[in-house]
Amino acid sequence: MVVLVGGAAGVNLYIRWARKPLLSAGGPKRITVPPGATVESVARNLDESGLIRDARVFTMSAEGVSIRPGVYDIAPTESVAQIVSRLEKGDVVTVRVTFPEGFTVRQIAKRLAKNELCDEALFYELVTKRGKTIDASFKPPANLEGYLFPATYRFPLGETEGGIAERMLSGFESVFAKRYADDIRRSGRTISELVIVASMIEREARTPGDRPLIAGVIYNRLKRGMRLQIDATVQYARGEHKERLLYRDLEVESPYNTYRVAGLPPGPICCPGADALEAALNPADHDFLFYVAKTDGSHVFGKTLADHNRNIAAVRRSR
Repeated sequence: MVVLVGGAAGVNLYIRWARKPLLSAGGPKRITVPPGATVESVARNLDESGLIRDARVFTMSAEGVSIRPGVYDIAPTESVAQIVSRLEKGDVVTVRVTFPEGFTVRQIAKRLAKNELCDEALFYELVTKRGKTIDASFKPPANLEGYLFPATYRFPLGETEGGIAERMLSGFESVFAKRYADDIRRSGRTISELVIVASMIEREARTPGDRPLIAGVIYNRLKRGMRLQIDATVQYARGEHKERLLYRDLEVESPYNTYRVAGLPPGPICCPGADALEAALNPADHDFLFYVAKTDGSHVFGKTLADHNRNIAAVRRSR
Protein backbone atom coordinates (compact mmCIF):
# COMPACT_ATOMS: atom_id res chain seq x y z
CA MET A 1 0.00 0.00 0.00
CA VAL A 2 2.83 2.34 0.88
CA VAL A 3 4.51 1.60 -2.47
CA LEU A 4 1.26 2.13 -4.38
CA VAL A 5 0.43 5.36 -2.59
CA GLY A 6 3.97 6.61 -3.01
CA GLY A 7 3.96 5.69 -6.70
CA ALA A 8 0.66 7.46 -7.29
CA ALA A 9 1.92 10.56 -5.50
CA GLY A 10 5.08 10.46 -7.57
CA VAL A 11 3.09 10.21 -10.82
CA ASN A 12 0.86 13.07 -9.71
CA LEU A 13 3.87 15.23 -8.91
CA TYR A 14 5.44 14.39 -12.27
CA ILE A 15 2.25 15.32 -14.17
CA ARG A 16 2.00 18.62 -12.29
CA TRP A 17 5.65 19.31 -13.08
CA ALA A 18 5.23 18.35 -16.78
CA ARG A 19 2.31 20.76 -17.14
CA LYS A 20 4.33 23.75 -15.97
CA PRO A 21 6.08 26.16 -18.36
CA LEU A 22 9.64 25.35 -19.35
CA LEU A 23 10.71 28.87 -18.45
CA SER A 24 13.63 28.53 -20.86
CA ALA A 25 15.26 31.47 -22.56
CA GLY A 26 14.32 32.48 -26.07
CA GLY A 27 11.32 33.89 -27.84
CA PRO A 28 8.19 32.20 -29.20
CA LYS A 29 8.47 29.39 -31.73
CA ARG A 30 6.18 29.08 -34.73
CA ILE A 31 4.07 25.94 -34.84
CA THR A 32 1.83 24.95 -37.75
CA VAL A 33 -1.22 22.82 -37.04
CA PRO A 34 -2.50 21.41 -40.34
CA PRO A 35 -6.22 20.68 -40.89
CA GLY A 36 -7.16 17.31 -39.44
CA ALA A 37 -4.16 17.15 -37.11
CA THR A 38 -4.57 14.89 -34.07
CA VAL A 39 -3.76 15.86 -30.50
CA GLU A 40 -0.96 13.28 -30.54
CA SER A 41 0.70 14.77 -33.63
CA VAL A 42 0.47 18.28 -32.19
CA ALA A 43 1.97 17.04 -28.91
CA ARG A 44 4.91 15.49 -30.78
CA ASN A 45 5.46 18.74 -32.68
CA LEU A 46 5.45 20.78 -29.48
CA ASP A 47 7.77 18.31 -27.75
CA GLU A 48 10.27 18.28 -30.65
CA SER A 49 10.19 22.09 -30.69
CA GLY A 50 11.12 22.22 -27.00
CA LEU A 51 7.87 23.85 -25.88
CA ILE A 52 6.55 21.16 -23.51
CA ARG A 53 8.14 18.67 -21.11
CA ASP A 54 6.22 15.52 -22.01
CA ALA A 55 4.07 14.78 -25.09
CA ARG A 56 2.09 12.11 -23.22
CA VAL A 57 1.11 14.54 -20.47
CA PHE A 58 0.09 17.12 -23.07
CA THR A 59 -2.03 14.54 -24.91
CA MET A 60 -3.76 13.60 -21.66
CA SER A 61 -4.35 17.27 -20.80
CA ALA A 62 -5.86 18.00 -24.22
CA GLU A 63 -8.15 14.96 -24.27
CA GLY A 64 -11.56 15.86 -25.73
CA VAL A 65 -10.33 19.29 -26.93
CA SER A 66 -11.02 20.33 -30.52
CA ILE A 67 -7.78 21.83 -31.82
CA ARG A 68 -8.10 24.43 -34.56
CA PRO A 69 -5.68 24.41 -37.49
CA GLY A 70 -3.46 27.39 -38.20
CA VAL A 71 -0.10 28.96 -37.43
CA TYR A 72 0.71 29.66 -33.77
CA ASP A 73 3.53 31.51 -32.05
CA ILE A 74 4.02 29.71 -28.74
CA ALA A 75 6.48 30.80 -26.04
CA PRO A 76 8.33 28.37 -23.75
CA THR A 77 6.98 30.40 -20.82
CA GLU A 78 3.43 29.13 -21.49
CA SER A 79 2.01 26.28 -19.47
CA VAL A 80 0.32 23.25 -21.00
CA ALA A 81 -3.06 24.65 -19.95
CA GLN A 82 -2.33 27.95 -21.69
CA ILE A 83 -1.18 26.21 -24.88
CA VAL A 84 -4.25 23.94 -24.94
CA SER A 85 -6.53 26.95 -24.42
CA ARG A 86 -4.94 28.83 -27.31
CA LEU A 87 -5.17 25.83 -29.62
CA GLU A 88 -8.83 25.35 -28.70
CA LYS A 89 -9.68 29.04 -29.28
CA GLY A 90 -7.71 29.24 -32.51
CA ASP A 91 -5.50 32.05 -31.22
CA VAL A 92 -3.41 31.99 -34.40
CA VAL A 93 -0.87 34.42 -35.84
CA THR A 94 -2.57 37.16 -37.86
CA VAL A 95 -1.23 39.71 -40.33
CA ARG A 96 -2.66 43.22 -40.57
CA VAL A 97 -2.88 44.46 -44.15
CA THR A 98 -4.52 47.55 -45.69
CA PHE A 99 -5.93 47.84 -49.20
CA PRO A 100 -6.62 51.46 -50.24
CA GLU A 101 -9.72 52.43 -52.22
CA GLY A 102 -9.03 52.10 -55.93
CA PHE A 103 -6.71 49.10 -55.71
CA THR A 104 -7.10 46.57 -58.52
CA VAL A 105 -7.23 42.83 -57.86
CA ARG A 106 -3.71 42.64 -59.29
CA GLN A 107 -2.48 45.10 -56.66
CA ILE A 108 -4.40 43.24 -53.95
CA ALA A 109 -2.78 39.94 -54.97
CA LYS A 110 0.69 41.53 -54.89
CA ARG A 111 0.16 43.04 -51.44
CA LEU A 112 -1.13 39.74 -50.03
CA ALA A 113 1.91 37.92 -51.42
CA LYS A 114 4.25 40.60 -50.05
CA ASN A 115 2.78 39.96 -46.60
CA GLU A 116 3.26 36.19 -47.10
CA LEU A 117 -0.46 35.58 -46.84
CA CYS A 118 -0.97 33.66 -50.07
CA ASP A 119 0.43 32.77 -53.45
CA GLU A 120 0.01 35.76 -55.78
CA ALA A 121 -0.67 33.74 -58.94
CA LEU A 122 -3.13 31.38 -57.25
CA PHE A 123 -5.08 34.23 -55.65
CA TYR A 124 -5.19 36.24 -58.90
CA GLU A 125 -6.37 33.22 -60.88
CA LEU A 126 -9.10 32.54 -58.31
CA VAL A 127 -10.50 36.07 -58.15
CA THR A 128 -10.35 36.76 -61.90
CA LYS A 129 -11.61 33.43 -63.24
CA ARG A 130 -13.42 31.55 -60.47
CA GLY A 131 -15.17 34.29 -58.52
CA LYS A 132 -18.50 32.49 -58.89
CA THR A 133 -17.21 29.75 -56.59
CA ILE A 134 -16.97 32.20 -53.65
CA ASP A 135 -20.00 32.18 -51.32
CA ALA A 136 -22.05 35.40 -51.33
CA SER A 137 -25.63 36.60 -50.80
CA PHE A 138 -25.74 37.65 -54.46
CA LYS A 139 -24.39 36.04 -57.61
CA PRO A 140 -20.77 37.18 -57.87
CA PRO A 141 -19.20 37.35 -61.33
CA ALA A 142 -16.31 35.14 -62.39
CA ASN A 143 -14.01 38.16 -62.21
CA LEU A 144 -14.20 39.84 -58.81
CA GLU A 145 -12.53 43.07 -59.91
CA GLY A 146 -14.52 45.75 -58.07
CA TYR A 147 -16.03 43.39 -55.50
CA LEU A 148 -13.13 42.86 -53.06
CA PHE A 149 -13.85 45.60 -50.57
CA PRO A 150 -10.88 47.87 -49.79
CA ALA A 151 -10.25 48.12 -46.03
CA THR A 152 -7.85 47.07 -43.28
CA TYR A 153 -8.04 43.36 -42.47
CA ARG A 154 -6.39 40.92 -40.08
CA PHE A 155 -5.91 37.63 -41.87
CA PRO A 156 -4.73 34.45 -40.12
CA LEU A 157 -1.33 33.35 -41.37
CA GLY A 158 -1.93 30.23 -43.43
CA GLU A 159 -5.44 31.25 -44.54
CA THR A 160 -6.42 29.89 -47.94
CA GLU A 161 -6.77 32.08 -51.03
CA GLY A 162 -10.49 31.27 -51.02
CA GLY A 163 -10.84 32.27 -47.39
CA ILE A 164 -9.22 35.65 -48.02
CA ALA A 165 -11.36 36.31 -51.10
CA GLU A 166 -14.53 35.33 -49.22
CA ARG A 167 -13.67 37.71 -46.36
CA MET A 168 -13.14 40.64 -48.74
CA LEU A 169 -16.27 39.83 -50.72
CA SER A 170 -18.17 39.71 -47.43
CA GLY A 171 -16.95 43.26 -46.79
CA PHE A 172 -18.54 44.38 -50.06
CA GLU A 173 -21.78 42.62 -49.11
CA SER A 174 -22.10 44.21 -45.68
CA VAL A 175 -21.09 47.72 -46.77
CA PHE A 176 -23.08 47.89 -50.00
CA ALA A 177 -24.93 44.88 -51.43
CA LYS A 178 -26.94 44.08 -48.28
CA ARG A 179 -27.05 47.53 -46.71
CA TYR A 180 -28.48 49.20 -49.82
CA ALA A 181 -30.39 46.22 -51.25
CA ASP A 182 -33.72 48.11 -51.38
CA ASP A 183 -32.12 51.27 -52.84
CA ILE A 184 -30.35 49.20 -55.48
CA ARG A 185 -33.65 47.63 -56.55
CA ARG A 186 -35.35 51.04 -56.71
CA SER A 187 -32.51 52.52 -58.75
CA GLY A 188 -33.31 50.31 -61.73
CA ARG A 189 -29.62 49.52 -62.09
CA THR A 190 -27.88 46.22 -61.47
CA ILE A 191 -25.14 45.74 -58.90
CA SER A 192 -22.77 45.15 -61.80
CA GLU A 193 -23.59 48.51 -63.42
CA LEU A 194 -23.27 50.35 -60.12
CA VAL A 195 -19.90 48.80 -59.31
CA ILE A 196 -18.56 49.65 -62.77
CA VAL A 197 -19.64 53.29 -62.37
CA ALA A 198 -18.30 53.41 -58.81
CA SER A 199 -14.92 52.12 -59.96
CA MET A 200 -14.62 54.96 -62.48
CA ILE A 201 -15.67 57.50 -59.85
CA GLU A 202 -13.07 56.09 -57.47
CA ARG A 203 -10.24 56.56 -59.93
CA GLU A 204 -11.41 59.96 -61.23
CA ALA A 205 -12.52 61.82 -58.09
CA ARG A 206 -9.99 63.29 -55.68
CA THR A 207 -12.32 65.22 -53.38
CA PRO A 208 -15.48 63.94 -51.62
CA GLY A 209 -17.77 66.58 -53.12
CA ASP A 210 -16.80 65.62 -56.67
CA ARG A 211 -17.93 61.99 -56.42
CA PRO A 212 -21.71 62.49 -56.85
CA LEU A 213 -21.05 65.20 -59.47
CA ILE A 214 -18.87 62.88 -61.55
CA ALA A 215 -21.50 60.15 -61.15
CA GLY A 216 -24.06 62.58 -62.58
CA VAL A 217 -21.82 63.33 -65.57
CA ILE A 218 -21.41 59.60 -66.30
CA TYR A 219 -25.16 58.96 -66.22
CA ASN A 220 -25.92 62.10 -68.25
CA ARG A 221 -23.52 61.01 -70.99
CA LEU A 222 -24.90 57.48 -71.00
CA LYS A 223 -28.45 58.85 -71.45
CA ARG A 224 -27.34 60.89 -74.45
CA GLY A 225 -25.40 58.04 -76.01
CA MET A 226 -22.12 59.93 -75.62
CA ARG A 227 -18.83 58.14 -75.11
CA LEU A 228 -17.71 58.47 -71.53
CA GLN A 229 -14.12 59.42 -72.45
CA ILE A 230 -12.77 58.68 -68.98
CA ASP A 231 -9.00 58.67 -68.68
CA ALA A 232 -8.98 56.08 -65.87
CA THR A 233 -10.47 53.44 -68.19
CA VAL A 234 -7.63 54.03 -70.65
CA GLN A 235 -5.10 53.60 -67.84
CA TYR A 236 -6.77 50.27 -67.00
CA ALA A 237 -6.79 49.21 -70.67
CA ARG A 238 -3.07 49.99 -70.96
CA GLY A 239 -2.31 47.90 -67.87
CA GLU A 240 -0.02 50.53 -66.39
CA HIS A 241 -0.39 53.98 -64.85
CA LYS A 242 0.83 57.16 -66.56
CA GLU A 243 0.68 60.54 -64.88
CA ARG A 244 -0.32 62.14 -68.14
CA LEU A 245 -2.01 60.43 -71.09
CA LEU A 246 -1.00 61.35 -74.63
CA TYR A 247 -3.30 61.33 -77.66
CA ARG A 248 -1.70 58.12 -78.91
CA ASP A 249 -2.58 56.44 -75.59
CA LEU A 250 -6.25 57.06 -76.32
CA GLU A 251 -6.02 54.81 -79.39
CA VAL A 252 -5.39 51.63 -77.40
CA GLU A 253 -7.53 48.74 -78.66
CA SER A 254 -9.60 47.58 -75.71
CA PRO A 255 -13.26 47.28 -74.69
CA TYR A 256 -12.22 49.32 -71.63
CA ASN A 257 -11.18 52.30 -73.76
CA THR A 258 -14.19 54.59 -73.29
CA TYR A 259 -12.73 57.06 -75.77
CA ARG A 260 -13.37 54.54 -78.55
CA VAL A 261 -16.17 52.35 -77.19
CA ALA A 262 -19.59 53.72 -76.24
CA GLY A 263 -21.40 52.75 -73.04
CA LEU A 264 -20.01 51.27 -69.87
CA PRO A 265 -16.79 49.24 -69.95
CA PRO A 266 -17.33 45.46 -69.61
CA GLY A 267 -16.33 45.45 -65.96
CA PRO A 268 -15.02 47.55 -63.06
CA ILE A 269 -11.54 49.05 -63.37
CA CYS A 270 -10.71 48.85 -59.63
CA CYS A 271 -12.22 48.02 -56.25
CA PRO A 272 -14.16 51.12 -55.13
CA GLY A 273 -14.72 52.22 -51.55
CA ALA A 274 -17.99 52.96 -49.78
CA ASP A 275 -18.16 56.64 -50.79
CA ALA A 276 -17.73 55.90 -54.50
CA LEU A 277 -20.35 53.12 -54.33
CA GLU A 278 -22.82 55.47 -52.62
CA ALA A 279 -22.14 58.16 -55.25
CA ALA A 280 -22.89 55.68 -58.05
CA LEU A 281 -26.16 54.82 -56.32
CA ASN A 282 -27.06 58.44 -55.52
CA PRO A 283 -25.64 60.69 -58.25
CA ALA A 284 -26.03 64.46 -58.18
CA ASP A 285 -28.89 65.79 -60.32
CA HIS A 286 -27.44 68.32 -62.80
CA ASP A 287 -26.92 69.05 -66.52
CA PHE A 288 -23.13 68.76 -66.62
CA LEU A 289 -21.55 66.65 -69.37
CA PHE A 290 -17.88 67.53 -68.93
CA TYR A 291 -15.29 67.98 -66.19
CA VAL A 292 -11.60 68.75 -65.98
CA ALA A 293 -9.20 68.37 -63.05
CA LYS A 294 -7.76 71.47 -61.41
CA THR A 295 -4.30 71.72 -59.89
CA ASP A 296 -5.61 70.96 -56.40
CA GLY A 297 -7.22 67.68 -57.55
CA SER A 298 -10.80 68.95 -57.55
CA HIS A 299 -12.77 69.31 -60.78
CA VAL A 300 -14.56 72.08 -62.62
CA PHE A 301 -17.70 71.07 -64.51
CA GLY A 302 -19.27 72.24 -67.75
CA LYS A 303 -22.59 71.78 -69.53
CA THR A 304 -21.38 72.30 -73.10
CA LEU A 305 -18.21 71.66 -75.08
CA ALA A 306 -17.65 75.43 -75.17
CA ASP A 307 -17.83 75.49 -71.35
CA HIS A 308 -15.42 72.59 -71.22
CA ASN A 309 -12.89 74.24 -73.52
CA ARG A 310 -13.00 77.43 -71.45
CA ASN A 311 -12.49 75.41 -68.28
CA ILE A 312 -9.51 73.60 -69.82
CA ALA A 313 -7.94 76.92 -70.85
CA ALA A 314 -8.46 78.34 -67.35
CA VAL A 315 -6.88 75.29 -65.73
CA ARG A 316 -3.89 75.49 -68.07
CA ARG A 317 -3.41 79.16 -67.27
CA SER A 318 -3.46 78.39 -63.54
CA ARG A 319 -0.72 75.81 -64.06
